[in-house]
Amino acid sequence: MEIKMFNGWYFFWLILCTVITASLYFVLRNKSHRAQNAVLFSLLALGLILHFLKATFPPYSVDEARMLRDSWFVNICGANIALFPFLFFSKNNHIKDYMFYIGLISGLIALFYPQEPMAKSDQLGEALDIIRFYYHHWMLLAVPLLRLLFKQHTLSYKRVLNAPTGLMLVALFIILNQIFQSELGFIPLRNGNMIPNYKNSSYIWGPLNQDGSMDPIGGFLAIFTPEFFKTMPVGEHAGETKYWPWFWLICPVYLIVTTLSFLISLIQDHKVFASDMKLLKVKSCALIKAIRSKLKKDTLPTESSEAEASSSESSDSEKETVSQK
Repeated sequence: MEIKMFNGWYFFWLILCTVITASLYFVLRNKSHRAQNAVLFSLLALGLILHFLKATFPPYSVDEARMLRDSWFVNICGANIALFPFLFFSKNNHIKDYMFYIGLISGLIALFYPQEPMAKSDQLGEALDIIRFYYHHWMLLAVPLLRLLFKQHTLSYKRVLNAPTGLMLVALFIILNQIFQSELGFIPLRNGNMIPNYKNSSYIWGPLNQDGSMDPIGGFLAIFTPEFFKTMPVGEHAGETKYWPWFWLICPVYLIVTTLSFLISLIQDHKVFASDMKLLKVKSCALIKAIRSKLKKDTLPTESSEAEASSSESSDSEKETVSQK
């Protein structure tokens, strides 16, 4: 039976994830960075191991084809499960930003809208996979968040473009992943109607479902997509509706993810942002004042000449009046 949202189990998992995150913070906050990193990296490493161990329990252990397909990294969260352990020790702030923003956003979306657990027909028989689902998405959220709380990383609103740029690069990784899967026979990538046939959960291939209907979330993203990226430009299908793989996501991702990342960054970087806005206001006012001053200075000679001409005409008029007298 399909589980609906907002029941007891839904809130149980949200509360459990919150409690575990808070507990880790209070236990580790006074520890050394080395100890903190050891625990946090262990969580990521366990997640990567668990990704492959899922082949040993349902639904994967009873469906070999699905096991082979889903052992690859077929969506954004799956790709991050593979990448985060290797990115964890990077000193690069751009990589840390990507981990934080995308980990936080994707983790929150998955926890508050858990599509996989809700879609399961055998909740009891697939309980281990439900636990796996929540652990993986909690991990992606909790690890970068705790690093921020432990002051191992500082956000800057000036670097928010790292989030959408990193996400688009990961989307390319997923496309290559699925192309290899298709070429090796793990998945039939497309059907005869050019509709994505399997694993389009990250909307890499477009916003349409397998039956050709518009996915609700995909339909929202498509609002921000230029018409040019929705149409076949050449060939036998020229002019037909066809979302360009990857390219159709560029505008939605940069608009939505950048905005969300900017708002999140202000939680920590609001003072710097406010200071920069005040400085920008001062510089803008000074620039406008300088432009006005220059324009006024350029018009002064003209006004002076007009005054002199008027004075000369008045003088000539007075002379003519005296002469007549």
